[in-house]
Amino acid sequence: MEGDIFSGFGNGTEVDGKVLQTFQKSFVQVQGILDQNRLLINEINQNHESKIPDNLSRNVGLIRELNNNIRRVVDLYADLSSSFTRSMEASSEGDSAGTFKSDGKASQKRIRSG
Repeated sequence: MEGDIFSGFGNGTEVDGKVLQTFQKSFVQVQGILDQNRLLINEINQNHESKIPDNLSRNVGLIRELNNNIRRVVDLYADLSSSFTRSMEASSEGDSAGTFKSDGKASQKRIRSG
């Protein structure tokens, strides 16, 4: 995984492969929904331009579907953010407890709040 954007965070350890699989799966899901949204928007625009009553009525359902898809994307990104935060906290747990100086004496790391 050399050169991967997720390798080498914090204490120099690589992010777990399972975490990367989760990210990959979520990004693929998001991209699929965004692709579907592009098609929905195109259809909505065509229906609007046609000014045919049945097509305009159909837009109500299409816009609802679009809104639901947008909610799903927001939820997926929120889950990704939480997963990323948890994985970074887990990978830095070893660093936050305390370290040894080069002279062998223990030192406590200060954790900044922020």
